[in-house]
Amino acid sequence: MDTGGVRTDRFGLLLDQFDRAREMAEVRLTGLGDEEYLWEPAPGCWSIRRRAEATTPRAFGPGEWVLDQGAPDIPSNEYAEVARQAAGGMSVAKIAEDWSVSVERVEQILAHTGPTEPDETPITTIAWRLGHLHYQFAGQWEWTFGERRQDPKLMVDFSPSAALTLNRFWAVIDRWRESVGAMTDEQLDTLGFSQYPYGSDPDEPFISVLWGANLELIHHMAEIALLRDLWRARRT
Repeated sequence: MDTGGVRTDRFGLLLDQFDRAREMAEVRLTGLGDEEYLWEPAPGCWSIRRRAEATTPRAFGPGEWVLDQGAPDIPSNEYAEVARQAAGGMSVAKIAEDWSVSVERVEQILAHTGPTEPDETPITTIAWRLGHLHYQFAGQWEWTFGERRQDPKLMVDFSPSAALTLNRFWAVIDRWRESVGAMTDEQLDTLGFSQYPYGSDPDEPFISVLWGANLELIHHMAEIALLRDLWRARRT
């Protein structure tokens, strides 16, 4: 079938999806200033802060500025994923380790029936969302294509400068894309090709990890785009 030069194989679709998401995101982030980057639209936001001013229990980063992080938990939108992990043979103890929660918490989720209530999660700033994406893509590259040695949470020196952050961020994103684009089908199907320590990467074929990375970029960039719209509306 003639597809007009558009790739329809599973790898090509994922690469094209990533490329399109990156292109749209770069356009949407054009002109981002420091004030907007750090804007907290509601009380109790998570953001990046000077280490001495951090208000969350697990804020992290190697330098003066750290990224807010709260106590570990499993959000309600991930209950189905926990159930899939258990159905696939993963032990409750391993699930708890993957999510950094107690065994009791996993058992509670597995025993849950009926609809789930939406989580009461903090609103996060553009700075937080970019920082979150930055350390995840930097860490996944390190633990997939790099030396598999550095702690992802210590790899990104968070900055209050939007311009500096974006320059560093796009470099990390493009390095990821270049390395992924050179992979073979055999590598895509290799279980544990990524050993990223925060999550289930070591237990999944890399094609699944790649799908998840695309989803992470797309949904956080959509959130950033909405924050930019709200910022513009606030000023006008």
